[in-house]
Amino acid sequence: MGSHFKGTREEVRALDSYIKLVRATDSLNSKINSFLSESGLSESQFHVLDALFHLGDLSQKDLAKKLLKSGGNITMVVDNLEDRKFVKRERSKKDRRLIYVHLTGKGEKKIKNTLPGIVDMLTKEMKRISADEQTVLQKICKKIGISL
Repeated sequence: MGSHFKGTREEVRALDSYIKLVRATDSLNSKINSFLSESGLSESQFHVLDALFHLGDLSQKDLAKKLLKSGGNITMVVDNLEDRKFVKRERSKKDRRLIYVHLTGKGEKKIKNTLPGIVDMLTKEMKRISADEQTVLQKICKKIGISL
């Protein structure tokens, strides 16, 4: 279902494209969030663990920037992960203003146990479009993201 917006062809096309992109993303996120909930993680907690697993230790500031979250939001998410012993904070010895977040052994185990299920789910869902269409989708999304 497209929009009932009455505008120029370009405006209607842009709005319809946006609506379809958001609906597709929301559908995938709904499935992923159900899986994450069963795994005992929120979406934000998963993204923090995933970033630390793939990128290594990050300052809270860099983590917030990487995940497009506010500093306050990252603080709350890291607080919750730290309470569960998935991450550990450590103040920088060179710059005491910086607080680095480290993945603990328990956190690494959690992400290693959770990530394959997410990848499996996404692989199954993405089979709805061809490999070439997935490549085009990646390029389009990157182009939109970088331009913003």
